[in-house]
Amino acid sequence: MVRDAGATEVHFRIASPPTTHSCFYGVDTPNKEDLLAHRLDLEGMRNFIKADSLAFVSIGGLYRATGEARRNAGLPQFCDACFSGDYPIEPTDTGEFRRQLSLLAEVV
Repeated sequence: MVRDAGATEVHFRIASPPTTHSCFYGVDTPNKEDLLAHRLDLEGMRNFIKADSLAFVSIGGLYRATGEARRNAGLPQFCDACFSGDYPIEPTDTGEFRRQLSLLAEVV
């Protein structure tokens, strides 16, 4: 759309790390295969969105922006599972969980 509006270059910056893993704690991304950053590398994503450049904030940069010196891999201050794949509580079988939710939705 911005190229159609006359832009000759498109440089895309994302203010978070790439979302590469499913989030089961509030963001509705149950299938990691649906996440672009899970399937493609940086160049692949750049080509997919047809940008001249693409960059993300690093996980370390995210923590520095929140006032932390760095990420504590053992017990991070914030949940970053969608970026790191390091879940605070290991997810259960998501397929079975989704099936149970769909059955519950039929009742309601």
